[in-house]
Amino acid sequence: MSSTLAKIAEIKAEMAWTQKNKATAHHLGLLKARLAKLRRELITPKDDRGGGPGEGFDIPRFHP
Repeated sequence: MSSTLAKIAEIKAEMAWTQKNKATAHHLGLLKARLAKLRRELITPKDDRGGGPGEGFDIPRFHP
């Protein structure tokens, strides 16, 4: 979790350092999106477990 908090702090610092004008608007938007993604991960951490082989279903083949 601390790595996520460190990334958030780094992005906030870059946003504060970057000038706000037309030329940097796209970059600031990307930073805001990345910041929102990291905050969302803090609230609901990703479930790293795979689904694994579950119970499937069988469809019979049709042979004319």
